[in-house]
Amino acid sequence: MNNKKLRLGFIGVGKMGQAAHLRNFAALEECEVVAIAELREEMACRVARRYGVPRVYRYHREMLAHEQLDGLVCIQPFDRHGILLGELLQLGLPILTEKPLAASVEVGERLVKAAQEAGTWHMVAYHKRSDPAAVCAREYVRQFQLSDELGRLRYVRITMPPGEWIAGGFNDVIIGSDPAPALEFDPPASDLSAEDYADYVRFVNYYIHQVNLLRFLLGEPYRVTYADPHQVLLIGESASGATCSIEMAPYQTTLDWQESALVCFERGYVRLDLPPPLALNRAGRVEVFRDPGQGATPQRIEPILPPVHAHRQQAINFVRAIRGECRPPCDSVEALEDLRLARDYFRLLRGR
Repeated sequence: MNNKKLRLGFIGVGKMGQAAHLRNFAALEECEVVAIAELREEMACRVARRYGVPRVYRYHREMLAHEQLDGLVCIQPFDRHGILLGELLQLGLPILTEKPLAASVEVGERLVKAAQEAGTWHMVAYHKRSDPAAVCAREYVRQFQLSDELGRLRYVRITMPPGEWIAGGFNDVIIGSDPAPALEFDPPASDLSAEDYADYVRFVNYYIHQVNLLRFLLGEPYRVTYADPHQVLLIGESASGATCSIEMAPYQTTLDWQESALVCFERGYVRLDLPPPLALNRAGRVEVFRDPGQGATPQRIEPILPPVHAHRQQAINFVRAIRGECRPPCDSVEALEDLRLARDYFRLLRGR
């Protein structure tokens, strides 16, 4: 497999399918998108022409019956994952989907079990784990944890005010004239009321990236200990005892994106600033501050990072994982923990 061009099939080429995924896979020399399955036929044909995809199918079962594939990119609403992925995972192919894993813990557990039984893996597109700045920040945190140079890891804070996350990423997306297709969705969570389930789905749609990023930066599990009733602040504690928090909408911006993370040790910190999720070729920023004391001169450094956007690197990582050159940055087993953390947060929020 390492010497051949991988053959990929796409299920769904809507806005995110095109902007975050297809444009990146189509530009890689290591793989070829050989087919698209998309219910909106007119749009699918236009998308295929633009990206040089040779075959278009309306239904994914048609595509799977006619194509020999090495992997699937399935970009669908996450509250349809249970309906689609249970069937797709049985093929034993590696699959990439958008985040989160599912719209409920129950469905997520079924998907993890299905992947394990099929002997395959399911990569969940937490693109921040492929962002060069986030990877750089995590490496510095890991080095300081191992060396104890800056003392104990004490606190991690992630701030993500709503803002302009698209940053022109949808400017060239093809929108067809097809009517919106009728879709079937997964059943709601059985342990949440209809109102709570709707709020839970909104939370995981918007903030699950930060729930996942927090664990990535910590390098260890954490649990939720407090849910601010105004839904501005989530507080947790890591396995090693570090306090951590996610600030949700402390303010908002209109023309800017101001997502950041601060990882604090006793004698220094690592700060991460991330670009808008759909911005192309825009590097994030990492700042490292060391103050070891005992007469040593404090230092502040800012590495120069490559202008590679996270979704392109994520596509590269999926291809590399299929080839066996690396592990998926986040698989369904770990992504299930995000749904459980979100459920714990919601239970605290509702006083249950």
